[in-house]
Amino acid sequence: MSSLYYIALKSLVTKEINRFTRIWLQTLVPPAITMSLYFVIFGNLIGSRIGQMSGFSYMEFIVPGLIMMSVITNSYSNVASSFFSSKFQHNVEELLVAPVPTWIIIAGYVGGGVARGLIVGTIVTCLSLFFVDLQIFNLAVLIVSVLLTSILFSLGGLINAVLAKTFDDISIIPNFVLTPLTYLGGVFYSLTLLPDFWQTVSKVNPIVYMINTFRYGFLGVTDIPLIYSFSMIIGFVVLLYSLAHWMISRGIGLRT
Repeated sequence: MSSLYYIALKSLVTKEINRFTRIWLQTLVPPAITMSLYFVIFGNLIGSRIGQMSGFSYMEFIVPGLIMMSVITNSYSNVASSFFSSKFQHNVEELLVAPVPTWIIIAGYVGGGVARGLIVGTIVTCLSLFFVDLQIFNLAVLIVSVLLTSILFSLGGLINAVLAKTFDDISIIPNFVLTPLTYLGGVFYSLTLLPDFWQTVSKVNPIVYMINTFRYGFLGVTDIPLIYSFSMIIGFVVLLYSLAHWMISRGIGLRT
């Protein structure tokens, strides 16, 4: 990477990080409060009646899924809102005419989304220590899975922002697609509890693979083989990156 490209990438990532840290009361605190309520309601109150899940207490079982859910939501929303705001204010046009490659633009915005996702994930992880004694089974799987997932949903947020025409369009995908897929992605239950037919249907949901790999990093248990899960996640990352690169390089949804 040339020094000019490095400066451009660093500037974009720094701008994105400054953007969400400057309003941390709106971007970092609410997810922490929401996840704390999940810990109290599902972990302590309901979990004590459910008992064990896959050989672990219910609280231990759901914590990895809740952490991943916060990473997914914040990575997606950060890029979607930031890029659409730049498009709405016509700031993105300066990037399109600048001698900056498309991959730098994508990497800059995705880098900001990954940063916010990981920071929120770290905050939620620290809060979870007040409710459960977390153990790490495989640190490498843990790091790779959360990074790939954050990249994937940052790319998804970017594509959403490119196609959105109004601010309302940004909330359609999170509300009607992302939230249902997350709740049906095995955050609160093991796929082994489902009938065979619904287990098969659940495997169509890409979030199932992300939560299972992340849970394996903490607990060492998974409903889906790791090699299959990582293959699916990497495949989705490549697909969404290719789509985002094609759309931005062609100016789809950006040029009037």
